[in-house]
Amino acid sequence: MGHQITLATSSLNQWAMDFSGNLERIIQSIAIAKQRGATLRVGPELEIPGYGCQDHFLEGDTVLHSWEVLAKILSGDDTMNIICDIGMPVTHKNVIYNCRVIVHNKKILLIRPKMWLANDGNYREMRWFTPWMKHKQWEDHFLPRIIQAVTKQTKVPFGDCVISTVDTCIGVELCEELFTPASPHIDMGLDGVEIFTNSSGSHHELRKLYTRVELLKEATLKLGGVYLYANQKGCDGDRVYYDGCAMIAMNGHIIAQGAQFSLQDVEVVSATIDIEDVRSKRTSKSRSMQAASAERYHRIEVPFALSAGKFTDVASGAEGEMSLGLQVRLSQARFHEPEEEIALGPACWLWDYLRRSRAQGYFVPLSGGIDSCATAVIVYSMCRLVADAASRADHQVLADARRIVGEPEDSSYIPSDAKEFCNRIFHTCYMGTENSSRETRSRAKELATTIGSYHIDLNMDSLVTAVRDLFAYVTGVKPQFRVHGGSNAENLALQNIQARLRMVIAYLFAQLLPWVRGRQGGLLVLGSANVDESLRGYFTKYDCSSADINPIGGISKTDLKKFIAWSQTNFDLPILTNFLNATPTAELEPISENYVQADEADMGMTYDELSVFGRLRKVEQCGPYSMFTKLVHEWGSFLAPVQIAEKVKHFFFEHARNRHKMTTLTPAYHAESYSPDDNRFDLRPFLYPSRFPWQFKKIDEVAAALPDRSNRGPDKTKTE
Repeated sequence: MGHQITLATSSLNQWAMDFSGNLERIIQSIAIAKQRGATLRVGPELEIPGYGCQDHFLEGDTVLHSWEVLAKILSGDDTMNIICDIGMPVTHKNVIYNCRVIVHNKKILLIRPKMWLANDGNYREMRWFTPWMKHKQWEDHFLPRIIQAVTKQTKVPFGDCVISTVDTCIGVELCEELFTPASPHIDMGLDGVEIFTNSSGSHHELRKLYTRVELLKEATLKLGGVYLYANQKGCDGDRVYYDGCAMIAMNGHIIAQGAQFSLQDVEVVSATIDIEDVRSKRTSKSRSMQAASAERYHRIEVPFALSAGKFTDVASGAEGEMSLGLQVRLSQARFHEPEEEIALGPACWLWDYLRRSRAQGYFVPLSGGIDSCATAVIVYSMCRLVADAASRADHQVLADARRIVGEPEDSSYIPSDAKEFCNRIFHTCYMGTENSSRETRSRAKELATTIGSYHIDLNMDSLVTAVRDLFAYVTGVKPQFRVHGGSNAENLALQNIQARLRMVIAYLFAQLLPWVRGRQGGLLVLGSANVDESLRGYFTKYDCSSADINPIGGISKTDLKKFIAWSQTNFDLPILTNFLNATPTAELEPISENYVQADEADMGMTYDELSVFGRLRKVEQCGPYSMFTKLVHEWGSFLAPVQIAEKVKHFFFEHARNRHKMTTLTPAYHAESYSPDDNRFDLRPFLYPSRFPWQFKKIDEVAAALPDRSNRGPDKTKTE
């Protein structure tokens, strides 16, 4: 019989600066790991203070409180007979590092600083931390007195080392280090490390999990070994949602996987492995030749065996003992469809935001269009998740739900019905004008009835008229819509005042509706502008797209339509067919026999085209000219070069002149890799030379010279 070892990794819903709550969740995860017989437990990145502290990492208080939390962990019996990999910031020689602290039996074995920092996209780790550049080197770190009093240690190793137990060797890798071309696990594995830990703060993005899974499998496929991946989960206090999904990989296979989306604050994933399987995987001669010449790591020796006891060949009749934890074997990793990711990720994010903000619910201006419909369905999905967790007696979810709806702590109330719970915490409102249609009003009301939201319906013409008359009284002229002979400036101003008044009304009702219903507190206003409209700037600044948070602000119109179609079936909401078949319209201009306002006509481009523009601009880092050259190849079969040139120029002109709107975007759930969120993700100017004279001139010159290869029918002009 081989050496059986039970290992545990975890996903914790930590919250930035919530040291008390974070401590409780860490201790709970260690306790669960020990109950399953695990002798190694791994937690997420920076789990003590929370990953998203941002500039609070520069404060000495954050480091101090992290040491205080670690002192509490070490002073109890939690770390007895188990090795724990715990994350926190550490100041070493006046330099702040993102570290893993490896502890065992109330002692610190090693402080391992992160060597490659995440510093792009949503991440700014180098703003707060410094990478440890002394690879395979270590120094003495002198511990603070609060730790010395507990561990009786004065100093501990600090640096790039590995842990050597009686029966195996453990190496530490931190988040970004897995994603780098020269990952540390390669050198560690060649030097005999058999078990790798990775503590991450990796956010959810649509279709991203596949990349993470493939990296874990690849890390152990050629090298051999066991890889424990831990991750933060939940809303840490910002725009991103950390999607958990702790995993254990072995020899190129995922053998244990946690939930990607869950309301559970603490999830522990464990598996029992035979370390001899790793050793047999590593018998190839080429690997052995590379390992024989590998540069050595300093080993921190600990007199402790991860395998639980002594055993010999059971077949011979000798006695043996071992502790087996939860053993899991997967044939393949589990993935959600993108539509299901939209249903679950933003819903979990909304739940965390609601319960931690201490608000009484959400408010949405329900327009009858697909965007506010998607926001409402995501809230309904959140209610479904709450009802499901309540049916499984999740004590934390029950406590939060009772507090939010105003029930006492000792209440017997159980939010077992999603529609009933939705009626208590979700409020919707249709704000009509003379430009609104009966169809949108009907769709909004029917959707609210179907999902159970507390719905109100109002006409705001008197407000719009009052503002319009005020302007006429002050200036002596009365603006008119274009269909009534007004100028473009008048037409736009009259549209915008309707949109901005809706924002004012939304906040009024959000503050007072709980009072109307006999409750205290207020509601959070949800926005409903999608990522493509933000990219194009197709919304009114400070209109009802301005809100407290926006669950769909990072999701494309294309994906939202697919999500609504998915929800129609999976949530049993037949009303959604009407939203899918409706033409997107703002309904801000009068409807006439010859004109009905339509979003794509107003924008001068389709939503599908916007998704392509967004991907090329952000993900592929294209400026106007390089975007044009790429699209000539992608669209050249159905559009002439001059047509493509006009589309590209029009996009960049509108994007540039509306870029200032990005600075006031409602904080939105990050979901797409091409989000234009100015405040964190897409750091670009907001004052542009919007006609791009140099770039556009080059595009025009090249477009005029290129042959037209599009297949446009008999009227096509041959230029070849």
